[in-house]
Amino acid sequence: MKNTSLKLWISAILLITLSVFYSACRKDADNGNQTTDAYILQVPPGFPEALLSAENPLSRAGIALGRRLYYDTLLSVGGPLNGQACASCHFQNKGFTRTDIPVLAHVNLAWNRNFLWKGEITGSLEEIMVFEVNDFFQSDLSGLHRDPLYPGLYAAAFGDQAITPQKTAFALAQFVKTLISGNSPYDRYLQGKASLPAAALRGADLFYSEKGDCFHCHGNALFTDNAFHNIGLRNRSSADMGRYLVTGAASDVGKFKTPTLRNTALKNVYMHDGRFKSLYEVVNHYNLGVQHTEYLDPILDKPPLNLSTDEINDLVAFLETLTDTTFLSDPAFSKP
Repeated sequence: MKNTSLKLWISAILLITLSVFYSACRKDADNGNQTTDAYILQVPPGFPEALLSAENPLSRAGIALGRRLYYDTLLSVGGPLNGQACASCHFQNKGFTRTDIPVLAHVNLAWNRNFLWKGEITGSLEEIMVFEVNDFFQSDLSGLHRDPLYPGLYAAAFGDQAITPQKTAFALAQFVKTLISGNSPYDRYLQGKASLPAAALRGADLFYSEKGDCFHCHGNALFTDNAFHNIGLRNRSSADMGRYLVTGAASDVGKFKTPTLRNTALKNVYMHDGRFKSLYEVVNHYNLGVQHTEYLDPILDKPPLNLSTDEINDLVAFLETLTDTTFLSDPAFSKP
């Protein structure tokens, strides 16, 4: 009898515990918080703390939904970009950008609060994705409603089958936050896991010196300060007024967002308008081509660098070590 009573008592405790557990999980699901499916962002060594959202916690289901949406042309149904997907302009093998037009890369955006070349959107990654869904794609989500997979995917990610612009944006933001590049040859060199060619090492020394003077805007682990600068480009049209067109502030004339240098060697066009076609041209602009105007960033308001051809080539060799081949081929980021 004693053993029977003990077993009954243990069974009752287990039932109560399971009931509380499943009740908590259901409550989290109803609130859109998939705690049992939580995803911990994989942050590379040396990176700062990511800018995560309490309103949109990362989950495996949310990331999976965002990944499918990223590659799906249904996202653009009904809008002017009908038949296009995020991946139509952001190719994984090119570092989630394009090499032929000046598209800012979808890389390491979990550390970003300024978006687009002129910073038309500032805030969280969720906010820029709301812009992408509502304004850029002008999405008609009825196509997602009719798809046999999406209602279940939304339910797994957010607790119910309702397909809304906000949930769509939140899922995209979750996936894009996982697009982290931090395993280039230079990263492995810093960790003592790889060696670099002599030219690249000389280029690194120049990069982080006052002579090369790249580190002021590109010197952290992200290789961008995510800010806006007038770098002395020659004006070709009114579009070159940059961030001024957003803010109307004279101090923003000619300012554009600092792009990351990670995977930059993959590109064939550089600057907001693609005016430079090689990294050599980019470095040579800073070397001898800076236009001195009243709006020039103080960082660049100084005499020409007067780098030699060998020094320019060394800087280019260093920038080439920032190409992260594991990022370019990671199956977790590919089309599902």
